[in-house]
Amino acid sequence: MAFASSEAQFTLSELMVAAAAREIRDGEIVFVGMRLPLIAFVVAKRTHAPNATGLFENGVIRDTPSKELIYTMADPPNILGATQCLEMMGVMTYLQAGRVHLGFLGAAEVDRFGNLNSTQVTGKNGLVRLPGSGGACDIASLARRFVAMIEHSKHRLPERVSYVTSPGNGEGAGWRKKVGLPRGGPSAVITTKAVLRFDESGESYLASNHPGVSVEDVVANTGWKLRVADDVQETAPPSAEELAVIRDYDKEGFWTK
Repeated sequence: MAFASSEAQFTLSELMVAAAAREIRDGEIVFVGMRLPLIAFVVAKRTHAPNATGLFENGVIRDTPSKELIYTMADPPNILGATQCLEMMGVMTYLQAGRVHLGFLGAAEVDRFGNLNSTQVTGKNGLVRLPGSGGACDIASLARRFVAMIEHSKHRLPERVSYVTSPGNGEGAGWRKKVGLPRGGPSAVITTKAVLRFDESGESYLASNHPGVSVEDVVANTGWKLRVADDVQETAPPSAEELAVIRDYDKEGFWTK
């Protein structure tokens, strides 16, 4: 699917990458992950956040993006030029110490309070078991904030996830403190239709709808009565600079076409 702005045409994936990149602040330590967040880290580093540091769950730490596109975090280009190559426990200790500012996460389901399910769902053929947490529960529990990225549909955005693999705001305001989580929680959910954010109640609301997607469409395809911000806006399209970085890094559009 292609969109157009006054500057250029762009794909939905490129829009989501740009939106994710803007969540990274200069100087932050970020659990990067793969696919679109990987490229978001590259965009942030080459534009507004040159001093950000990327962590990968397999133990790689980078203060510069890999020079070539990678398809798994263990690909040789991600090892070459890395700041450090540790064991998984080495990067996880950054979380325990409260040093990780932001983590990017994916899931099968995300609910109204930002809880994530990557363990099991019920589909047309009954119960489907999924890969599980990996490091997602650690990141959701211990990073200072996290951003989820997901397809926007009712079955992917239910009112309550069918299994809490990684905690968001639990049941609402104060839940994380009550269960002993020292910090953090969801700050945004970037979907294929919109950007959701969270307020002091712990519940998500519609902050921006993507170009070509109406507010009504977003609300109709969400599994609960999604609140809409009074100042809801259209998601800013990728700038010419952001697009140039995306297309320079993902030249064949492997992740972003």
